[in-house]
Amino acid sequence: MKLFVGLGNPGAKYAQNRHNIGFMALDQIASDHGFAPWRSKFQGQITEGRLGRDKVLLLKPETFMNLSGQSVGEAMRFYKLDSTDIVVFHDELDLAPAKVRLKSGGGHAGHNGLRSIHQHISPHYDRVRLGVGHPGHKDRVSGYVLSDFAKADQNWLDDVLRGISDGAAYLADDEGPKFLNAVALRVNPPRPSTGTKGKSAQKPTEPAPEVAPEDTRSTLQKLADKFR
Repeated sequence: MKLFVGLGNPGAKYAQNRHNIGFMALDQIASDHGFAPWRSKFQGQITEGRLGRDKVLLLKPETFMNLSGQSVGEAMRFYKLDSTDIVVFHDELDLAPAKVRLKSGGGHAGHNGLRSIHQHISPHYDRVRLGVGHPGHKDRVSGYVLSDFAKADQNWLDDVLRGISDGAAYLADDEGPKFLNAVALRVNPPRPSTGTKGKSAQKPTEPAPEVAPEDTRSTLQKLADKFR
C-alpha cells in the first residue's frame, strides 16, 4: 500500500496558491479515479481507493505547511508503513513552471513542508517535484508561493494535474519513467505528422478517354448510308 501526500495550507484563502499545488494534484487523482469521500483524520483530510492493482491512501495535512510532518507521521504509524511507501507532492521553486521531476530521498532544500516531514519520518521517502518557477530573489519567495497562480498559468497547470492523474497508477506501482511519460504526453503532446515522407506520391486522377459506341450496322447498311 502507498501513501500519497499532497502539501499545502488548509482553507479557501490558500486554495489556489502556488504552495498548494500538492493539494491540487491529490484532488485531481481522487476525482478522476473514484476515490472515497474525504474524511478528517491524522490532522488532515484522507481518502482511499485503487490505482491499477494497488491500494492507495491520499492525505492532505491540515496542520499548515510548516507542521506537515505531524500528520504524515501519524498516518504512517497507524497503517504500519515504511517511509519508503510514501510519495510527497510539493511545489518546487527550482523547476520551471510545468516541469515535473521525481526524487528519492535527499535534502529538503529549504522547503518548510519537507523539513517537517524529514523531522517526523526521516528523509527516505519519494517526492514528486512540481515546478512553479522562481520569483527571482529569495526575499520574494514567501509572497510568491503564497500567491495564487496567474491566469496565464491555468493551461499548463491543468495539463500537469491531468497528466499526474493519468500516470498515478504507474507511480503507485513504482514505475517512475512511465509516470513522467504520462505527464509529458499531457504537457507536450506529440504533433500530428503532416509530411509525405515514406509515402508514395499519388498522381491526380486523369479523366477516362471517351469510347465511341460500337457500330452494329451490316456491310450493306454501311454502303447504303455512305451514298445518302
